[in-house]
Amino acid sequence: MTTLTAIKELKYNRFAVGKVLVVAPKKVAEGTWTKEKDKWDHTRILRVSQVLGSQARRIRALNTPADIYITNRENVAWLVDHYRNSWPFDMVVVDESSSFKSHNSKRFKALASVSGRIQRMVELTGTPSPNGLEDLWAQVYLLDGGERLGKRYGQFRERYFDPGKRGNGVIYSWDPKAGSEQGILDKISDICISMKAEDYLQLPDITYSQVPVVLDARAEKAYRELEREMVLALPEEDGDISVTSAAALSNKLLQLANGALYDDGHQAHEVHSCKIEAFMELVESLQGKPALVFYNFQHDKGRIKKALAKTGLRVRELRGPQDEDDWNAHKVDILLAHPASAAYGLNLQQGGNHVIWFGLNWNYELYSQANKRLHRQGQEEKVIVHHLVCQGTRDEDVMAALERKEGAQEWVMQSLKARIRAVKERG
Repeated sequence: MTTLTAIKELKYNRFAVGKVLVVAPKKVAEGTWTKEKDKWDHTRILRVSQVLGSQARRIRALNTPADIYITNRENVAWLVDHYRNSWPFDMVVVDESSSFKSHNSKRFKALASVSGRIQRMVELTGTPSPNGLEDLWAQVYLLDGGERLGKRYGQFRERYFDPGKRGNGVIYSWDPKAGSEQGILDKISDICISMKAEDYLQLPDITYSQVPVVLDARAEKAYRELEREMVLALPEEDGDISVTSAAALSNKLLQLANGALYDDGHQAHEVHSCKIEAFMELVESLQGKPALVFYNFQHDKGRIKKALAKTGLRVRELRGPQDEDDWNAHKVDILLAHPASAAYGLNLQQGGNHVIWFGLNWNYELYSQANKRLHRQGQEEKVIVHHLVCQGTRDEDVMAALERKEGAQEWVMQSLKARIRAVKERG
């Protein structure tokens, strides 16, 4: 709303900008900005054109007279290529700018290539550096062309970081030098402002609850056997587990903790229903109160929908603006969403106050942003976040990583190595 107000002021009162482009996650681009500007008298006059969908639709939208053109971040490279040397947007707003944190990504390179033609750049994010200070360089470069943190990522890294973990001559991580954080913050303090919601808004409390799920004997045996088979088959690099192998193992174990596994042909096979049963008990205990349910794997979604089919509850999958509206209008009891597609920008706080994590995701940025869909301004009840945690499984490690907040990735790797050692010691 602050940004929309600024756009209105700059365009109609100061005549300082002509065409404005908003780049946002797809679902946010589809509905959130338009709905937000329509909520307020002073921004309703702003004309919005959504540059989404097929190429023909996008081109038609670009040729439609408007004040704000909204597109999703996947279209940025196409948009830059479409206009080539005649880039028309003198103001660009990047919503959830942490999605531009990679200096190697096509979207970053495309936007950076036209930054000289952009007079005003605004970036919005609740998680500016989800994986550490390194994430800031690309975002700040889009703001100032490298004036504050350097024109080359390599220079920035050498100045503020020391090599961390390495192997085979490859550096896998970089650790901040002493005083780096304050040094970086001092450099960017004139163009960045950080505000915590709790310092400015009266938000209800948020409570985190773990629901322990105990595997039955058959499921426990299946889990331990899979864990042992995969651990013993792991290829090692210099006596250490590779990142790729670790990800594959972790992924399989999280699937099995949830109750099903994909085979090589990507067909799902249910192994147990322990977590589904715990989920159904939790839903029943809510006594009809609506719940936003996050799943991790596609087979989770299928089994959840099947389990809920006979309950009479109104179950919906979050796919577009209409689902968002119906949830906020209390027309939906269970709203299913994947954190990767619902973590950013969506306003779901009017539809309920319960979040259920059926399948855990160790990406803290996605996790925290997903919870903020309900815990945000306009929420009138205490938000309760329920986690279904399968005891003695990888779920526990992921939950511990999320609670640590910082350094979650490193913790996930270390906790996996600890489990691997334990399996090998058991033989």
